[in-house]
Amino acid sequence: MVGCLTAMTSTNSTAAPELVCPAGSLPALRAAVDNGANCVYLGLRDATNARNFAGLNFDENAIATGIRYAHEHGCKVFMALNTYPQAANPAMWRAGLDKAVDLGVDAVILADPGLMQYAAKTHPKLRLHLSVQGSATNYDAINFYREQFGIVRAVLPRVLSLQQVEQLIEKTPVECEVFGFGSLCVMVEGRCQLSSYVTGESPNTHGVCSPAKAVRWQETPTGLESRLNGVLIDRYAHGENAGYPTLCKGRFDVGQEQSYYAVEEPTSLNTLELLPQLFKIGVKAIKIEGRQRSPAYVAQVTRVWREAIDSCRANAHRYAPKRAWMASLDQVAEGQQHTLGAYHRPWK
Repeated sequence: MVGCLTAMTSTNSTAAPELVCPAGSLPALRAAVDNGANCVYLGLRDATNARNFAGLNFDENAIATGIRYAHEHGCKVFMALNTYPQAANPAMWRAGLDKAVDLGVDAVILADPGLMQYAAKTHPKLRLHLSVQGSATNYDAINFYREQFGIVRAVLPRVLSLQQVEQLIEKTPVECEVFGFGSLCVMVEGRCQLSSYVTGESPNTHGVCSPAKAVRWQETPTGLESRLNGVLIDRYAHGENAGYPTLCKGRFDVGQEQSYYAVEEPTSLNTLELLPQLFKIGVKAIKIEGRQRSPAYVAQVTRVWREAIDSCRANAHRYAPKRAWMASLDQVAEGQQHTLGAYHRPWK
């Protein structure tokens, strides 16, 4: 087992970014901790978090058990309350925040300014992180959240180039956390309109872009069909891997072109090769996406990233991603392929 405290031990003085890993369940949390995560992030079993899938997330007993296990191994726990409270029931979000404090989480991840204000007034010692759902893409926005609500860390949206991330870090005292691996979204986080167009439920308010109640699978003579609220999202040939149906990653007939990824092709962000640059510009934490994924996924990805961060910290000048690392991550990547996303813009 690679303990969280052990993983941070090194004779090299370079400050390594924290490795922040997903925990959609208690087994996933343990997998992250056991394989070297410095922090895990989780959510409640309701619409207060942006991964509100059936069968996932934590009740109060599971969170207490998870926090105890993580803290025993020197690992921090963050709770995501990163959807937006609704006029009909804002109390659920406040109750979730109060519960986070009572349970002893190390930080909460928030998107809504009203909930931030409640947190700052009611629990002034609680550490606040700005969620990627807050969609803050410049230092003025991040500094505003710091001045008004005491935000100490911001999770940056995956639409910024590496140069833009560097410029932002230079002009804010707020810690900056970036995504290192996992599924991508064609939208600027916090501003998706596609899901609500098809299902009538926004991920910003209900916590999931494709609610399970709206998903249907059907075997047909032409292949396995996936539908979202009756809309045909994709059709898979026999033996073809089928992805969870989301409108942005469906295959559609457009004009004269038939059955292609018209909005976004399934692929995963993988920034292993950028680790030396992320170290150099002062990124505080690297986040792994995937609270909806299995404990096996969490273990595999955490293990690779732990080894990579430790290797880069030991000797950044000679660091290079190992083929075995890349092959391991491609096995669990969407479409079994990866990209640098917005971090790399060769036309600039």
